[in-house]
Amino acid sequence: MKLTILGCYAATPRTFSNPTSQILEIKNRVFLIDCAEGTQVQLRKSKIKFSKINHIFISHLHGDHFYGLIGLISTFMLLNRENDLHVYGPKGIKEIILLQLKASGSYTGYNLYFHELESTESVTVFEDEKVIVKTIPLSHRIYTNGFLFQEKNTERKLNIETIENYNIDKVYFNKIKFGGDVTLDNGTVIPNSELSFPPLPVKTYAYCSDTKYDESIIPIIQNADYLYHESTFLESEAPLSEKTMHSTAKQAATIALKAKVKNLILGHYSTRYSSIEMFKNEAQTIFTNVQLAEDGKEFTLD
Repeated sequence: MKLTILGCYAATPRTFSNPTSQILEIKNRVFLIDCAEGTQVQLRKSKIKFSKINHIFISHLHGDHFYGLIGLISTFMLLNRENDLHVYGPKGIKEIILLQLKASGSYTGYNLYFHELESTESVTVFEDEKVIVKTIPLSHRIYTNGFLFQEKNTERKLNIETIENYNIDKVYFNKIKFGGDVTLDNGTVIPNSELSFPPLPVKTYAYCSDTKYDESIIPIIQNADYLYHESTFLESEAPLSEKTMHSTAKQAATIALKAKVKNLILGHYSTRYSSIEMFKNEAQTIFTNVQLAEDGKEFTLD
């Protein structure tokens, strides 16, 4: 699992910082999470192939999280994209994008699917044989979701030494990987527990964009390997944080601590501060394993 931060600042694009957008690579899937202005440029800088992006998750309809979407959709058309594109976001996103395409006389030569979200409870929005994605309802000024990305690892690891001792044919390997026992020619049943090892633990990434401090998300993100949580302000601006329904670095760390996550990544910084190290210093008074998102930074989520 690999996370690439394309942009991690609040509000407006600047010459030295980009608003929110991320790429999560998991089980050979490439997911784009939020799509602010400048996302295309950042994708190119990070050498991420546009054609691999088939699913885009938009947390909410504030400009610093989705104003780059129409441009990216149009660029896909110019690149002669053929693959289907799925967009997951709040109700209204379909109308907004289609209106822009209509007004500009544009079209897509590929299938464009919108999955509009309205639920205030956590729901599954994407699932295949390797990955499941659920919403994390957040508390912001408008309807907002975070997203929980989790591997599905149902394959067990083959115990090759034991398999060879029983002279078991390779045709049974797939059956063994998925928990099946094997019956030998003499009728002896070899239990799966002898032929394989338990699957590796699945990894989980929780993305929590704009939100005020809200402990209701804790059961959803419990024990996540990595939590990205917005930290727009420091505690010195706590009243402003409450007014705008954002979080402080200390509050993000408190959520991480109570949810017992393994690692916390801070982001969505206000540019009023001289150094983002201030966010890490504040958060580490509550939670130890804190890392800072930075534009262009890559994380290997072990």
